[in-house]
Amino acid sequence: MAEEAIKLGREKKSIFIDKVKELIPDGGNLNLCLTCGACSSGCPATGLEGMDPRKFLRMAALGLDEEIVASNWPWMCTMCQRCVYVCPMKIDIPQLVFNARTLRPREERPKGILGSCDMALRNDSGSAMGTSPEDFDFVVGDVLEEYQESQPEFADMQAPIDKQGAEFFLNQNSREPVTEPDEMVPLWKILHLAGADWTYGSKGWGGENYCLFLADNESWEKLTRNTAGQASALGCTTYLNTE
Repeated sequence: MAEEAIKLGREKKSIFIDKVKELIPDGGNLNLCLTCGACSSGCPATGLEGMDPRKFLRMAALGLDEEIVASNWPWMCTMCQRCVYVCPMKIDIPQLVFNARTLRPREERPKGILGSCDMALRNDSGSAMGTSPEDFDFVVGDVLEEYQESQPEFADMQAPIDKQGAEFFLNQNSREPVTEPDEMVPLWKILHLAGADWTYGSKGWGGENYCLFLADNESWEKLTRNTAGQASALGCTTYLNTE
């Protein structure tokens, strides 16, 4: 008597992982997983929400799209790419995570990231804190004057904004001018002592890009183009990303 073939679970109904494969070179090697677990060994997010990179990849491969959408784990991944570095097959799990975030409606994505992205889109600074170019100019000038007066050895230190023809275009974590303005100064001192020719831009100086972590392609590209456009308009040759 012939034995009936064993059926493993339900049929794969997912098209999520297949769509991601179409977006990246060689499909991001997403079909080459050996389930060795190397990716999970160095992942900072392993164990959070009962998830790790290996389990996440297997869920996607098995078509568990609904479970992936419901999980908060993709939002805990930093996309640091440690998993890719240690993977013997160089599987692009971070790209899979990025695209998994797009499965959620934008308004249902984490409020902190969403709010910071939307705030940055509201002003030319690209500041997630909502700091306007005028306010940034005031804070930088005020802090610079204070240190020039209190520390004579830095009396000629500069923190230029919109300096035409500077070599370096510098961005800035937008929280510091608002909550910890003194934290901007150590980098100014380093640049001053190194004799670097640098400038901030009144536009696009916000260093973080929360829209990228929100997986909002149109918005993160808009912020990036704003920054790159200002650097180009000033004639800067090098973009220094402090973030």
